[in-house]
Amino acid sequence: MTGIDVDNIIRLSPSPAYVVDLGRLRHNLSILDDVQQRSGAKILLAMKAFSMWSVFPLINQTLLGVCASSPWEARLGREEFGGEVHSFAAAFKETDVAELLRISDHLVFNSFSQLERFRPLWERERGRVSIGLRINPEHSEGHTEIYDPCAANSRLGIPRREFDGRSLSGVEGLHFHTLCEQLFEPLERTAQVVEERFGEFLPAMKWLNFGGGHHITREGYDIDGLVDLVRYFSEKYRLQVYLEPGEAAAIGTGILVGEVLDVVSNGMDIAILDVSATCHMPDILEMPYRPGITGGFDPGEKPHTYRLAGASCLAGDVIGDWSFEQPLCQGDRLVFEDMSHYTMVKTTTFNGIQHPHICTYEPESRELKVVRSFGYEDFKQRLS
Repeated sequence: MTGIDVDNIIRLSPSPAYVVDLGRLRHNLSILDDVQQRSGAKILLAMKAFSMWSVFPLINQTLLGVCASSPWEARLGREEFGGEVHSFAAAFKETDVAELLRISDHLVFNSFSQLERFRPLWERERGRVSIGLRINPEHSEGHTEIYDPCAANSRLGIPRREFDGRSLSGVEGLHFHTLCEQLFEPLERTAQVVEERFGEFLPAMKWLNFGGGHHITREGYDIDGLVDLVRYFSEKYRLQVYLEPGEAAAIGTGILVGEVLDVVSNGMDIAILDVSATCHMPDILEMPYRPGITGGFDPGEKPHTYRLAGASCLAGDVIGDWSFEQPLCQGDRLVFEDMSHYTMVKTTTFNGIQHPHICTYEPESRELKVVRSFGYEDFKQRLS
């Protein structure tokens, strides 16, 4: 992975281990800070993508808060990050709303029914907690339906037709989140549709949240376009624009170090690892997608092709097929790239598979620090 001292990390790291490069994290934050300074947007960390709270003291030097999807995430953000806490979920229990009103600065509802059901609770906090509604512009830019909030019959966001005849009393902001791992142009098209369908409500709003899914720190992102778009909305409607990327903070910052446990043969060579798709990289099975591997190539491109798989009992715990210059042997280390976001937050202890250590790497001092290791008691306490 470009910019990460992989060889030194492999030498220092336990296995399995997530390792976050603090230099790459600072690089991403500098780009996000440039966007904030030039556009006036407030950028929040989407904790659903990256909740490694040991590095929050670094991130909160730049980003202004977090967005949360549950009371537990909101509490973690309040306790460990500080700044603003914005909370949204597809639906809330009354106990959720009561707790979130104590620890959130913004609370966004997904329907008019929830807005009105909990009005007696949130109206008591008016002036301290700002209330918003998530809208669905019904403009799909997603390439994978499971991650497309505007897919047909989506439960996420309120369509424009639902606003007819409804009261917006007490509502101070609108929120849309329609993207997933995308560059600027899909946001530009989506924002145009949002203005066309919901623009009549914007003059009465204090804020507009563009949601997440923006790969702002990825090479090729039109940052100037984003700055201009934010300034257009904020100046025309005199409101505060928020962005809440998760991946953009963590893209390219982390790796997952794994080790070959055995090599078996059944129609092809299969390397069984101490890392697992289902336990440690579930998006491989859910999206699905193929992660990058340092020194790994497409099948057949190099002399030695292997299927890489986890050690769990799930027959489908297959990471994918790669080829290598040299044969893989027991004890060899492999490095899966771009493994900070949507990995640690989605891991499981299925089969009691060992959870990877969580580490940081400081490139300036070349020091690797094991921030957290997991043992049997961590597994046991998730059960009863």
